[in-house]
Amino acid sequence: MSDAPATVMPIRTLMSSALSLAERGWHVFPCVPRGKRPALRGSWHDHATAEPARIRAWWSQVSYNIGIACGPSGLVVIDLDVPHGTGELSPAGAGRSAVSGADVLADLCDQHGRPHPVPTYVVGTPSGGCHLYYAAPGSPVRNSAGRLGPHIDVRGDGGYVIGAGSRIGGRPYIARDDRAPVPLPAWIASLLTERPPAAASLPVPRGSVRGTAYAMAALRDETRTVAAARPGARNDTLNRAAFSLGQLVAAGLLPPLAVASALASAAERAGLPADEARRTIGSGLAAGARRPRGR
Repeated sequence: MSDAPATVMPIRTLMSSALSLAERGWHVFPCVPRGKRPALRGSWHDHATAEPARIRAWWSQVSYNIGIACGPSGLVVIDLDVPHGTGELSPAGAGRSAVSGADVLADLCDQHGRPHPVPTYVVGTPSGGCHLYYAAPGSPVRNSAGRLGPHIDVRGDGGYVIGAGSRIGGRPYIARDDRAPVPLPAWIASLLTERPPAAASLPVPRGSVRGTAYAMAALRDETRTVAAARPGARNDTLNRAAFSLGQLVAAGLLPPLAVASALASAAERAGLPADEARRTIGSGLAAGARRPRGR
């Protein structure tokens, strides 16, 4: 028996969801039915709007999923993922597996002595994770993958998320908490906007806690840069990041598998095909390994 009826959301329901999001002042645009890709030709930046007439026209014929443009909507969205495997240690180094982005965020809060950054507007995702919505701070927050830790992605200026009411694989995005987004906590904003020195510009203090912290900061910064790379510069950006991080891997400051995984995730967010990204990461890491930092 076909499961098509369970995976198709009625047009009127999706239109109502899109209009409801626009009433909040959020700029929406159509994504392919049951998918995450923008559905219209041209840049989704140009299509995103909060105008009810345009939204009704788009959703009157097709059951589009709903994209929300974070920058124009004044939003920063923290995506807490649920991985399909275990074995990564939590950032706090407590020796337990970080089974989800929520666990990683909890550890990060503990490290900084801060309360968990909820309640706010929360959307449950089809994968079992969730999106935490926050009002954007005064300084732009860019897209990033892994900058706050494993299994945590951030969407801000230049990024979008799939909104509540949409469906992927028959499973919905559901608003768990419908309150207005609270401001992004200042300490998280600081972690997302500060830039460590470029990996190739300074000598690395090897064999110390400071050296490890430097390497982790470089990993966060490089993956953020790759994830935010624009078409035409994505492969070169990925290659440069892999080379720089490969130098740190060869110096014994970063684990190779974790670096490759983080770069692959960032490349996927940037829109690079998986095979192309895999080749570029392998080549860049190998080239960087031939020139270890500190030698």
